[in-house]
Amino acid sequence: MSASPVISADQLKAQFAREGKTFSSWAEDRGYRREDVYRVINGLTRCRRGKVHQIAVELGLKAP
Repeated sequence: MSASPVISADQLKAQFAREGKTFSSWAEDRGYRREDVYRVINGLTRCRRGKVHQIAVELGLKAP
């Protein structure tokens, strides 16, 4: 089993735009706070542990 490639925040934003998805709906579907998701995407937190780390991993911004 190979690990998923890590992508940049800009690539992630472009992917969501292409697919017509919003980060708010992504957060709601997974039980995360919208504010936490936006902080991760915009680099306002280091995502070293806890919920913000899990968000970054699920979005593909960090390796597990």
